[in-house]
Amino acid sequence: MHTVEKIGGTSMSRFEELMSTILVGKRTSPEELYNRIFVVSAYGGITNYLLEHKKTGEPGVYARFANAETEEAWVEELNKVQARMEEINAELFVDAEFERNAADSFVIERLNDVRDCMKSLHHLCTYGHFQLEEHLMKVREMLASIGEAHSAYNSVLALRKAGINARFVDLTGWHLDQPLPFEEMVQQQFAGVEIDKEMVIATGYTHCEEGLMKTFDRGYSEMTFSMIATVTGAAEAIIHKEYHLSSADPMLVGTDNVVTIGATNYDVADQLSNLGMEAIHPKAAKGLRRNGVKLRVKNAFEPDHEGTVISQDYHSGTPRVEIIAGRKDVFGIEIFDQEMLGDAEYDIEISKLLSQLKLYVINKDADANSITYYVGGSRKMVNRAARLMEEMYPEGQIRLHNLAIVSAIGSHMKVKGILARTVTALAAADINVMALHQSIRQVEMQCVVSEDDYEKAVIALHAALIEQGGDQGIDSAA
Repeated sequence: MHTVEKIGGTSMSRFEELMSTILVGKRTSPEELYNRIFVVSAYGGITNYLLEHKKTGEPGVYARFANAETEEAWVEELNKVQARMEEINAELFVDAEFERNAADSFVIERLNDVRDCMKSLHHLCTYGHFQLEEHLMKVREMLASIGEAHSAYNSVLALRKAGINARFVDLTGWHLDQPLPFEEMVQQQFAGVEIDKEMVIATGYTHCEEGLMKTFDRGYSEMTFSMIATVTGAAEAIIHKEYHLSSADPMLVGTDNVVTIGATNYDVADQLSNLGMEAIHPKAAKGLRRNGVKLRVKNAFEPDHEGTVISQDYHSGTPRVEIIAGRKDVFGIEIFDQEMLGDAEYDIEISKLLSQLKLYVINKDADANSITYYVGGSRKMVNRAARLMEEMYPEGQIRLHNLAIVSAIGSHMKVKGILARTVTALAAADINVMALHQSIRQVEMQCVVSEDDYEKAVIALHAALIEQGGDQGIDSAA
């Protein structure tokens, strides 16, 4: 039986360490080295250059092309990407001329193809019968795929140099005549692979009929990871991150105060995903759950640690808070209108608008004549949403708030007095709670605070609900 293992972009940027931990390390026998499929992301920062910066929105190649800037603007940006990729190749293959030349040739070939394709498309769309907007998603997918192909190809070169029988499985569909259905694409590319004799390195991006980026945008690598695990019948799916899944961010509350979560369930993972702290995308987890594949989250640089097992059936034996998590880049969009009472169209229309602007709604609350949406996204899009809402509801009053959300999350959180302890802890830290959300299911409690109070709120809640929370023993990984 084999495992399917995913490595994120930040970890890929520390490839030499990965070679000595999860890829090779002290493994010598075929049983230890093989029976493992690795799904890799692009090196840290590369996808930002190819598309746009994930957090700041700073335009990359795609954004400059999509915004109809001059050809020189996006070509110049693509040249910068090539220079950065060649820098990475030079850093990885310092004393390996053959591998470095092969890596550079791979990058040059792919980027030349992309450059020619985009120039041709740009020229084609100068004719009235062809609209650039109709082709942008394909361009976005093509650009994104280059990052994953680059890191996967380099990994195979480095592994082969180390004497490992590594195999590159390219799921990007480069020069493929026509796209195949997602599952069929994976099946076809893995046909003939000898998992017990080869270490497989697969691209995190898969080109397919469904178009993964239409639904998942930059979360496509987890869908690829999940599909490979289910199609190949993996015994276990493992996600390697640069940190453990812990009771809070150790950089905030201190490494001596956090506890590594040994076991939890997919419900908790979904709450983390909603906050932008994905253990795994909910739709990627669906395939694993349905096929009975165990999911484990590990620290890529502590290979001997068992990590965290996420399962469908886990339920904490003792009621407790397992994790304090949150995000600080939250905008509160508040609309007040006397005409709102009893009119559901307000919520329906505004939700549609926010979706069209690709603003992610983390939560919302409402009273008789106001609704507040807590969203993640760029400030530019938030300001645009506010302007459009003012046009839609000229009698309404729109206010924007810079906020943070801090959540207490657990698989079994029905703890008496937890709400009082939470508010008391925040008050003692001189933090004003601007909104509070707790559902009947009691798997999460969200506290909305000023963005400036985010760090203090995480520290205060971790101390009150986990460090001083009574019986907080964390179940070990299975």
